[in-house]
Amino acid sequence: MREQMNIVIVGHVDHGKSTIIGRLLADTGSLPEGKLEQIKTMCELNSKPFEYAFLLDALKDERSQGITIDSARVFFKTKKRDYIIIDAPGHIEFLKNMVSGAARAEAALLVIDAKEGVQENSRRHGYFLSMLGIKQVAVVVNKMDLVGYDKTVYDNIVGEYRAFLNNIDLKPVCFIPSSGKDGESIAFLNGNMPWYKGSSVLQVLDDFTKEVSDVSKPFRMPVQDVYKFTKMNDQRRIVVGTIESGQIQTGDELIFLPSGKKTKIKSIEVFNEPVKYSAKAGQAVGFTLEEQIYVTRGEIAAKVVEEKPHIAKRFRTNLFWLSKNPLVKDKNYILKLGTAKINVKLEEIIKVVNASDLSVSTDSTAVQRHEVAECILSLNKPIAFDKSELIAITGRYVIIDNYQISGGGKILEALDDKLSWVRDRVNIRNLKWEKSILSDTQRAEKYNQKSRLILITGPKGSGKKELAKELESRLFKDGKIVYFLGIGNLLYGVDADIKKNSDHKEEHLRRLAEVAHILLDAGIILIVTAIELNQYELEIIKTTVNYDKIETIWTGEDLTTDISYDLRVPGIMDLDESVNMIVCMLQNKGVIFSPW
Repeated sequence: MREQMNIVIVGHVDHGKSTIIGRLLADTGSLPEGKLEQIKTMCELNSKPFEYAFLLDALKDERSQGITIDSARVFFKTKKRDYIIIDAPGHIEFLKNMVSGAARAEAALLVIDAKEGVQENSRRHGYFLSMLGIKQVAVVVNKMDLVGYDKTVYDNIVGEYRAFLNNIDLKPVCFIPSSGKDGESIAFLNGNMPWYKGSSVLQVLDDFTKEVSDVSKPFRMPVQDVYKFTKMNDQRRIVVGTIESGQIQTGDELIFLPSGKKTKIKSIEVFNEPVKYSAKAGQAVGFTLEEQIYVTRGEIAAKVVEEKPHIAKRFRTNLFWLSKNPLVKDKNYILKLGTAKINVKLEEIIKVVNASDLSVSTDSTAVQRHEVAECILSLNKPIAFDKSELIAITGRYVIIDNYQISGGGKILEALDDKLSWVRDRVNIRNLKWEKSILSDTQRAEKYNQKSRLILITGPKGSGKKELAKELESRLFKDGKIVYFLGIGNLLYGVDADIKKNSDHKEEHLRRLAEVAHILLDAGIILIVTAIELNQYELEIIKTTVNYDKIETIWTGEDLTTDISYDLRVPGIMDLDESVNMIVCMLQNKGVIFSPW
């Protein structure tokens, strides 16, 4: 199988990127038969001079504007390897497309117009390539024909731009003087610059070294979806996604993060191909699991025996901002990493760098358009990720504001938050957990119910215990396996070693949640009451117990904390109505069977 390499080409608008790519296609014989003649004929019919850029700019509106609007992938071959060139837009309005276009590139060509010289966008593009971790960069000083192939012009650009790149720790492999129009130094050296003794663009591409295979890195697969089948009694649930690094084989034990659920690979599924027993980085695959655990899009699958992703709600990052609206504190944005989407806020700006002149500010209150910032981001719930230096694809992200990609960056460091102490213990528990041979699905089918923690909270005197016992009685009469757990049952048993005071409330809630976790694993519907839980206290429980198995009920007329609840009921004022409301909710969510 021939080697393949992804190259991104970037540059300021009209600096000749499309012309260079068109020349590469034409001069390497990579165009479809008759394509070059077709474009030339069309230009003649429209009394328009032929340009090699027209080979790429196939859309009429792009030709009329004279700029490439969207990222495009171009395929061509040399004797050494196959190439995919990602044409990333250079116009300032389309920088965000460059970000997505450069995301998977192994090397880059950065184009500068010899006549116009180094532009503001030229410096920004260099900075962005550096942030994206692209180390192999060749600078193409194009349109040398417009300056008479003057070596002095070339030398001045090389000196100016090399100094800038050195300041951002990006060392280009070479500077290539060229003319896309005349084909000089693109595929061949035509002799217009006898003073240039270096390689052509095509030779430099072939000299780029292929990245070390991601197969040697720890296994990572962001979950894209879970496919379920029902035809012909097919009970399979296939977890699907693209393997970003590492490799797997049937029998490997996986852990899905951030949920912490574990199981083994039962089979590897690939559409319309022979049976496979292994898969590796770069492949889109599906696999079935020995136990039908509930995993969702956005989680990252890793091997239990390998280094695992970080799990955190806060991290330190370098990010670049592209939106006209500045990145500000106390505003909700959407962070997309892998297949996960999650709410995020800017917590702190450590420093801001102007990507054009590299000036630094340490007292900024916002990140403006085209600025680069080192900052701390805070998420509304934990997410799994790697440091970008270990695995780039699970260490990079984009930020979405008002449905548009507005920025992005790479993760430098996971940071602790108020629940890190709980999360660390849960991670250890999950790794050491001895699983029963009975699955959640088997228990649910046998008991005719799904396990749930029904957490009833509210002010003192709102009837929490009375409601909990009435609910337990109702569910028991309906044939459910249900249990009411009073707080006192724990205080003088599981919690006998800690004092009953506010200093130990967090640990008390964590232990309560651990007991609940065991009972839920046994398939039980567990009812627990607590006085006026706030959101932080609820998060302790949700961090310990799978959050999708918790139903939070608030009782009483007055809401006295900041808790986010699933259902609000009258409580002591109307116990029957409260029980009916909870039972109806459980039926609607499929926890228990609904007769209608």
